[in-house]
Amino acid sequence: MKGRHRKKLPGLWLMTDERVGQASLLAAAARLPKGRAGMVLRHYRTPKPERRALFDRLAGIARRRRLVLMLGGTARQAAAWGADGWHGRDIRRAGYPLLHSMPVHDAREMRKAGAEGADLVFLSPLFVTRSHPGSPWLGRVRFAALARQARVPVMALGGVRRGHRAMLKGLGASGWAAIDALSG
Repeated sequence: MKGRHRKKLPGLWLMTDERVGQASLLAAAARLPKGRAGMVLRHYRTPKPERRALFDRLAGIARRRRLVLMLGGTARQAAAWGADGWHGRDIRRAGYPLLHSMPVHDAREMRKAGAEGADLVFLSPLFVTRSHPGSPWLGRVRFAALARQARVPVMALGGVRRGHRAMLKGLGASGWAAIDALSG
């Protein structure tokens, strides 16, 4: 990491989801520990004007609380909106240093994230999750095997709660991310 992102990556991340009401999401963002957390604004199906307005509200919270704010999408869009980085599979860089996180669900995606220079990955789903009902989940053994392949910090996602922190370190996770456990 270069430039303004030399500091240690947060170990706690709030992932946004359209299922969560905006008031709950903003309240969850305001509860994140000052200077030690990040947020990833996904809301891919939200119309652009509403998505931008939500980003701006989260950006205000991020500035006041010294949080990292990532935008789901492209580096170019993240740079234009003033995000700290982008979350997604787009590998084109912006004109200045931004963080890049990638979603990872299997060994192929883990290799791709390493080869394409991601700064961190969100490995999921560790457990059964409400955001993807009926989807297969990794479980502890497969999660740990994939985390060992990572060249970058791994954030556990999918059914993860605060009480899992000690277990996650043993599985090779540098931190965790959640939707419901942080916004519920």
